[in-house]
Amino acid sequence: MKQFVSTRWQVYAGFAIAAVLLFAVAPAVLSDFRLNLLGKFLCFGIVAVGIGLAWGRGGMLVLGQGVFFGLGAYIMAMHLKISDAELRGDTVPDFMQIAGIADLPGYWQPFTSPVVTILGIIFIPTGVAVVLGLGIFKRRVKGAYFAILSQALAAAFAILLVGQQTTGGSNGLNRFRSFFGLALNDPANKRLLFFIAAAALLIVVAVTRQLMYSRYGELLVAVRDQEERVRFLGYDPANIKLVAYTVAALFASIAGALFVPVVGIISPADVGIVPSIAFLIGVAIGGRTTLLGPVLGAIGVAWAQTNLSESFPSGWVYAQGLLFIVVVGFFPAGLAGLGALARWRRKRAEPDPPDPEPDKAEATPVGASS
Repeated sequence: MKQFVSTRWQVYAGFAIAAVLLFAVAPAVLSDFRLNLLGKFLCFGIVAVGIGLAWGRGGMLVLGQGVFFGLGAYIMAMHLKISDAELRGDTVPDFMQIAGIADLPGYWQPFTSPVVTILGIIFIPTGVAVVLGLGIFKRRVKGAYFAILSQALAAAFAILLVGQQTTGGSNGLNRFRSFFGLALNDPANKRLLFFIAAAALLIVVAVTRQLMYSRYGELLVAVRDQEERVRFLGYDPANIKLVAYTVAALFASIAGALFVPVVGIISPADVGIVPSIAFLIGVAIGGRTTLLGPVLGAIGVAWAQTNLSESFPSGWVYAQGLLFIVVVGFFPAGLAGLGALARWRRKRAEPDPPDPEPDKAEATPVGASS
């Protein structure tokens, strides 16, 4: 009981330190540009938390999170473009006017409402995940087949968006001016967006921790390690996987919705195969089986990509792929597992304690004189 209380207070302290770093230290030491860049990285961290749950705990190699990221992002982008058009007194967004589209498409109409937009960000990607998950897991598709299928979905989604003139085609949607009534060119509102992204990340991490250390989390790990035994005990592994897959989809959708006002653009290049693999690389490097490893790995990889791609624009993609292969092949636990490995080796190198000396009375043979 004492250990449980101690662990609980350590968790509280960890969240408190993270809150101080995000809400006090980062705004104080970073410029507006760097703070906005960190907000973009936090969105990637939200996606990574869901991947850590589905892949690290559930063993599902989700290579298609760009689909759910893109759904949330495009839903938010459509609402923002409609709002900007209303502020100008127009009936359709600016890019539709240039393309000669006079009427707002029917599937854009519901997202004129902020409430419907928020509900769409939550329920549309999760609904898609439920439908896909039922079709995949009930048929017991797993392993490499699941990974290839999820990656094919991301590729198909990006190709579909490129061919849609009403979603901006290959250019995507950009040049947003407002966010639920707030002017995006105001530095104070940009800072508010960072705080929203930071709060969302902390909430997502807290929810994921609760799932990991609950009875469901134990079942998810059991399904990953011994699926047939779990089925023999009377549980349906498909339903257990479906929950993790849907939660990961919801987190990706929320991240995409926050990514749009923070970065100011969403295009098919942000939702295809390459972004989906980039999400996965960050999780693998950080440590997919841990709680904070995926977040730190995703933020670190995004930071490296932003800084190193300026110096090595053509070589970064190859370096990223090589890094993923090295980590998965030689450090499957990621950077978070290096600390545990070092502690294990240090403990193994310690000399064994000497055997206790036998008691003198026990060493005296029976019947011997004292």
